[in-house]
Amino acid sequence: MPVHDLVALWEAHTRTEFETRDVDGTMATMVAQPYVNHIPTMTGGVGHDQLKRFYKYHFIGANPPDTAMKLISRTVGENSLVDEMLFSFTHTSEIDWMLPGIPPTGRKVEIPLVAIVQFRGDKLVHEHIYWDQASVLVQIGLLDPNGLPVAGAQTAHKAIDKTLPSNTLMVSWPGSEGKPL
Repeated sequence: MPVHDLVALWEAHTRTEFETRDVDGTMATMVAQPYVNHIPTMTGGVGHDQLKRFYKYHFIGANPPDTAMKLISRTVGENSLVDEMLFSFTHTSEIDWMLPGIPPTGRKVEIPLVAIVQFRGDKLVHEHIYWDQASVLVQIGLLDPNGLPVAGAQTAHKAIDKTLPSNTLMVSWPGSEGKPL
């Protein structure tokens, strides 16, 4: 069985999604019956036709122009790849796949996002994409974090800067200060 450069395959796929915004090019990087699931919102598609419809009318070309991804970490296996990324955009258009039915707020969003990608040969089979939807809702102003154990862009900042404080949402954290370890 030939060995394929999964990183190059994944980067070609994301380039067609976010840079060239080429639906047919994106589909060409995938098996005949691919599967994509954005876990928090259950958006994506199963099979060629449903996924192409999703990409064409609800994802590729629908993302705000300043959408960006910055790699935080990557793990590559024999037939899979896991990327942890900083995903950011300004909510200048409706983003069906992440914020279905929510009109643009004009607010900046930064979140940690994880993509788990499975390959068969030189093609993508499926993607599971995870992010913290509460953090997105806080950042666009639809969820008030006061009194809730949720945060906004701080979750993204903490993912890329380990020196930022931990446990800031834990009300009981100060009470353990100075206790024996």
